[in-house]
Amino acid sequence: MDIVVLSHDDVTSLLPIPNCIELMSEALSALARGEVTNPLRSVVRPEGTPHFFGLMPAYRGGGNPAYALKEVCIFPDNPKRGLDAHQGAVLLHSAENGQVLAVMNASAITAIRTAAVSGLATRLLARDDATELAIVGTGVQARAHLDAMAAAGKFERARIAGRTPAKAQAFVAEHSPQFKFRLEAVDGAENAVRGADVIVTATNSAEPVIRREWVKLGAHINAVGSCSPRMRELDTETVVASTFFVDRRESALNEAGDYIIPASEGAIGPGHIRAELGQLLIGEELGRSFQEEITIFESQGIAIEDLAAAQFLYRKALEKGAGTRVPF
Repeated sequence: MDIVVLSHDDVTSLLPIPNCIELMSEALSALARGEVTNPLRSVVRPEGTPHFFGLMPAYRGGGNPAYALKEVCIFPDNPKRGLDAHQGAVLLHSAENGQVLAVMNASAITAIRTAAVSGLATRLLARDDATELAIVGTGVQARAHLDAMAAAGKFERARIAGRTPAKAQAFVAEHSPQFKFRLEAVDGAENAVRGADVIVTATNSAEPVIRREWVKLGAHINAVGSCSPRMRELDTETVVASTFFVDRRESALNEAGDYIIPASEGAIGPGHIRAELGQLLIGEELGRSFQEEITIFESQGIAIEDLAAAQFLYRKALEKGAGTRVPF
């Protein structure tokens, strides 16, 4: 049989953010209903190196069954080389006979589906009157999150902070023409975050880039960059003062430094996680409970999100004749 191979450009053309937000809603609802098998990722982390290799398998049952595996290398220094930090592939398998159906670029899928889940979280948790956006970071995820926030809310301005003022200015100059709301480069995370209604942290930082005194009451935070128990973007005071939501509880308890480090300090316990997004979607739990509540969505990125994106992309590729067919 032939398999479908989708490049980075194939994925970005076939998977618009608004469509992906709806896909993520369906996938996380299926997770909450118990239709998904999604074990914790396996990580190969060679001693003394900054990079690692992750394996993320999932199975989806119900009316849309499939297997998928994302295999991805994380190289934190790649942006200095002009490359995405995430490099790998998503493999889609038939749930009927196990055959490989498709091989897809994981960098593009990861960027789009991660931002789409943040867009979904923003719809579910941010205040309806949110107009001021802050993005801390200027890499691949920051760009994808601009698209997701544009699809999720009615923002009037986005303040962008990078590792240096020059990075923020270059980011704004490149992307401003593509958005209806105003993009403004600022010097440092504090100047981006103060007064913001919705905050996105999309960095590779191992130490907090957000301080509690900068975050206004009623703000919503999408914490995206921390993907290790030893890394965090939010200080303990911010986490303690906020209501915590996750894509998957087990993943947060084992992998999210933004949760694990405050918990190790005794500042919070397991009850601090109010709900998974899927539980909000199926009406099992409630989201924001009052206007001045600070909410955090801690994004770990889970394999069912990659599987859902891969299923959609496979269908679209067959419909449009996109991608490359390879005998396998």
